[in-house]
Amino acid sequence: MGIYGALSTAVTGLRAQSFALENISGNIANSQTTGFKRIDTDFVDMIPDAAQKRQTAGSVLAYSRSTNNIQGDIKGTSTETNMAINGNGFFVVEPPIGMSDGDTLFAGANYYTRRGDFELDKNGYLVNGSGYYLKGLPIDPATQNISSSVPQVLQVSSAFLPAQQTTSVNYELNLPQLPKTAAYQASKTPGSELLRAQDFLNITPDTAATTSGATTTSGAAANTIASAGNTLTLTVNGTPVTITFNEGGGTSGTNVDVTASGTVGGLLTAIQTAINGALPAGDRPTVALNSSGAITVTGADATDVVQVADNTTGTSSLGFGLADGTYNPTVSSALALQQRVNSVSADKADAFVSQSISGGAVTVYAGNGAPANVQMRWAKVNSTANGGSEKWNLFILTNSQATGTGTAWSRFGGDYTFGPDGSPNPPVESTELQGLQVNGVAIGDITLQHGASGLTQFADPNGNAEVTTLNQNGYAAGEFVSVAVNDNGRVVVSYTNGQQLEVAQVVTANFSAVNALKRMDGGVFAATSESGEPLLDTDGVIGSAVEASNTDISEEFTKLIVTQQAYAAGTRIVSAADQMLQESLNMIR
Repeated sequence: MGIYGALSTAVTGLRAQSFALENISGNIANSQTTGFKRIDTDFVDMIPDAAQKRQTAGSVLAYSRSTNNIQGDIKGTSTETNMAINGNGFFVVEPPIGMSDGDTLFAGANYYTRRGDFELDKNGYLVNGSGYYLKGLPIDPATQNISSSVPQVLQVSSAFLPAQQTTSVNYELNLPQLPKTAAYQASKTPGSELLRAQDFLNITPDTAATTSGATTTSGAAANTIASAGNTLTLTVNGTPVTITFNEGGGTSGTNVDVTASGTVGGLLTAIQTAINGALPAGDRPTVALNSSGAITVTGADATDVVQVADNTTGTSSLGFGLADGTYNPTVSSALALQQRVNSVSADKADAFVSQSISGGAVTVYAGNGAPANVQMRWAKVNSTANGGSEKWNLFILTNSQATGTGTAWSRFGGDYTFGPDGSPNPPVESTELQGLQVNGVAIGDITLQHGASGLTQFADPNGNAEVTTLNQNGYAAGEFVSVAVNDNGRVVVSYTNGQQLEVAQVVTANFSAVNALKRMDGGVFAATSESGEPLLDTDGVIGSAVEASNTDISEEFTKLIVTQQAYAAGTRIVSAADQMLQESLNMIR
């Protein structure tokens, strides 16, 4: 080959360096292009076939070498639909092929890009700066789970978000062992912290009317409690009996001789005899000393109303010491604790509030999106200190506008019974609120979810209920506000009702030979037989960010200097070969 071979080889070198210069130029030109992947240049020597001793250095060819596997810097942005991929992978995109009746048409082809400067267009598509449309996997709005395995062009609807009826409320709290209600009095015997059922129900009394007066002894002198001319009038169910006292006049009918009676015991016996003679059986109250030595008047049964008018003095000046007034049969504590209040009328609401504690409030929604504020109160209805079990009832304010005898508070669920360890016994994981209606808003059926250990009764120094969880799954209708991509790669739509709905999952495509992808305009790539088929994944997506070009200006300038020098050296070979040829031609002159 000789001089001509050297000249030809030098020309291939010039071509190769020109090719490298073109790549350097393109890299520098796209140094600010989002997601751009620079192209490096590889040189391959071309060796002519010859004997080993006669082989020459040969010519050169230049090839492009992709850097698709080299990530550029990730920069945060203020656009919530921008995204970048941290690691390997590409966004799956598709170009439009035209328009029809205002709708964008697609052919179904997949392309791949690292350019993530996507923004929402007027039709709800996510389009990047090169005009390519983002593809992803749709999400079922009901389950929030991915509903397909085939990427499709993502289109975000700007329609109203329909209201969702509340069906479940997560409600966890601790009830105090001793509720310090407004009616609670620490100085009283146990029971003031409990709900008094008799204040809200018409319970048939089981305890006869009774009242007590002065304290004395059976053997004390009769004249210490009564004197001549004193009277004691007992009226039973409207029928009066007046006992008149004398001294020495004898006992006859309702006239009782204090002197003849001798002692308090004898006087009370004489009074009882007089009452028995004046009133029919069944209406005869008992006048006697109780276990504490107090003079006590007790009705014959739980149906008698007894009125007392005490005009006795005796030598003690106190006399019988009975307070004048009307005494009605009462409901015993044991009977009252067995009763359950199912509803509380508006005129008794204040009394109910004073005998219960707040359990928190939550806004729930009807099927049409109408809100309702559900206020809950807990009332303790029995306790071990009162001889029963630790029991609570839950009440809800169903009508805050009620008046008079209209129902304001309603009980839901049965008795919540707690064991010594503070947990419900039997266990209570949920409570069904059937047909809940609040202030005229029909909510429907709601389940209060307490969980396996979300409802407890432990001592609380403040005597209040401590609510740890209170949220629900309903919401009102909402208007579209914005769309964003979170760091899980999910497209999230925000609405005016505060709801955020995940509508799609952004996917990334990975290739076995990522640098074998075919480069196309707009920073996109197409799969080739050498790159292999894409493997879809959902990892690595970062929202509100873009990936910068992976071009390093300083590195490109360095390569530019080397390329320029190599090109200049190549021209010297051409010049030298030309001079040598010229000398050869001059030999024949």
